[in-house]
Amino acid sequence: MDTTGNQANQKLPLQGAGGLSAILSNVKGDRWIWLIVLMLSTISMLAVYSSIGTLAYTRGVGVESILMKHMFMIIAGIILMYVSHRLDYRYYAGISKILMIVTIPLLLFTLFFGSHINHASRWLAIPGTGLSFQTSDLAKLALITYLARILSRKQENIKDVKNSFIPIMGSVCVIFALIGPANLSTGLMLFGVSILLLIMGRISIKQIAVVCVAGMFLLTAMLFLGSRRATHISRVKAFFHPELADKDKLFQGNHAKIAIATGGFFGKGPGRSTERNYLPEAFSDEIFAIIVEEYGLFGGIVVISIYLFLLYRCIKIVTKAPKAFGALLAAGLSFSLTIQAFANMAVAVGLGPVTGVSLPLVSMGGTSILFTSIAFGIILSVSRDIDEPKKVVVGEIREA
Repeated sequence: MDTTGNQANQKLPLQGAGGLSAILSNVKGDRWIWLIVLMLSTISMLAVYSSIGTLAYTRGVGVESILMKHMFMIIAGIILMYVSHRLDYRYYAGISKILMIVTIPLLLFTLFFGSHINHASRWLAIPGTGLSFQTSDLAKLALITYLARILSRKQENIKDVKNSFIPIMGSVCVIFALIGPANLSTGLMLFGVSILLLIMGRISIKQIAVVCVAGMFLLTAMLFLGSRRATHISRVKAFFHPELADKDKLFQGNHAKIAIATGGFFGKGPGRSTERNYLPEAFSDEIFAIIVEEYGLFGGIVVISIYLFLLYRCIKIVTKAPKAFGALLAAGLSFSLTIQAFANMAVAVGLGPVTGVSLPLVSMGGTSILFTSIAFGIILSVSRDIDEPKKVVVGEIREA
């Protein structure tokens, strides 16, 4: 009897398993962070599917088509995360210079000629794709990687005003000045992350105070002279004095609070949110409110715990990183992600004025998911360098 065909059929599953194991063997870095990404992606799919009904109706398309686009962005983000984590993190030092050279002209162009959505010029259209992206997402990667590079390389003469401090202060203030007019909340968070990096980089308190004073001056100019000054001032007034604010200024915040208050401990159940029909940005800025409404306080605590655990794992990476550049890079990116996450959740529960900040890897954000995934990939690249054994090559020790 000819058993060749049966033998071939028996080998196919093994070959498939071997291919999968080969892919998994190339997945390096902190496995807990990979698990966190998968958990946040799953939560995102569930929450976005529940909250895009009104958006689909206004666009005249099916809910499934929007969900499939979101799923494609998540898959593309995981691919980018895999690619960026395979690249040795030390290459990002050189890439940071290119990113800064590209980012500043893009921010200028966006500020004057970008697409206006919700009275803010934050987006640039990508020709031929039908997609647009916020240049501030690129600016976050550029500034954090650049600061990590310059702080790590200038440690020996970190107090040198001309060669060290002025380039550092200039980069922070220029990026803040270009992001702030259209996206003040993102600019403030990035400025705060930059100050944390300066502290970690052993910049003197006096020099940090100078940067803060310059930041306050720029913030004051944006609040009183910027094109969106009325929006910024009205949101702050509505937060501190809701009894004096117009009802339309309180609409989003009030319905977010209703969603959270009616969720109870275990929530109304998946897909049973009612406030998704009222919240204007239920799938993006206010997605945490929808999660709490449908999955209750328990679901909200789970999401908060995931981001806290992410911060914990990143801090472990920072403390174990053998090089200053890797430590500063992982610290800056992890602070940026977690501060953004908690800022979004704070707004949803009424602890801050309304902003346009999304929940990383959970909100439906298109290309913002891609930039967030790259940030995760860079953090994983630093952790990969920690985990892999050392090899001696031509008399010097190099990380494998």
